[in-house]
Amino acid sequence: MTKGPGAPAAAHPGRRPEAALPAAPGVWNIANVLTMVRLLLVPIFVALLFANGGHDPKWRSVAWAAFAIAMITDLFDGELARRKGLITDFGKIADPIADKAIMGAALVGLSVLGDLPWWVTVVILARELGITLMRFWVIRYAVIPASRGGKMKTLTQGIAVGMYVLVLTGPLATARAVMMGVAVLLTVVTGLDYVAQALRLRREGIAKEKAGA
Repeated sequence: MTKGPGAPAAAHPGRRPEAALPAAPGVWNIANVLTMVRLLLVPIFVALLFANGGHDPKWRSVAWAAFAIAMITDLFDGELARRKGLITDFGKIADPIADKAIMGAALVGLSVLGDLPWWVTVVILARELGITLMRFWVIRYAVIPASRGGKMKTLTQGIAVGMYVLVLTGPLATARAVMMGVAVLLTVVTGLDYVAQALRLRREGIAKEKAGA
């Protein structure tokens, strides 16, 4: 039987219809908005931290609230991006910048005010910068995954720095010093672990390139 000109063409036998590719997520999604909010909170946090001389308990409490909001957005934006398929090139770049900006601003600000020893700030920031450079060093061969220890380090740092933002005295001041000590220890240990991973991945990548040559 001959089909008329308006009849649909028969499907090719054995060939499945191609599924439409999902549209790439736009920049303006909830995960990226949270990242942008965290970036905007950095100068606000710094202004609140140094308000009225930098040692006013009321202003420091408000600064802590801004810092806490920034850290909470850090917990949610990456998770939302992964679960809802909202990973974008902008997010890959802006998210780590926002993380380091808020933490760096807090550490440097507290050291400038004399509340946190400079060596603590230098150790933490040197580790963060070093690991970032290390990731670029091995990115040709592999991506260094975030470890459980790294996540614990981030959480501990956030709690410790948050406690230093607040004006605490007595046992609470001792508790925050202990928490910061734990954060520094995790910072160093996880940093050394990342270095070991980077060296191993680079060595394995070079070996594979030579084997395939």
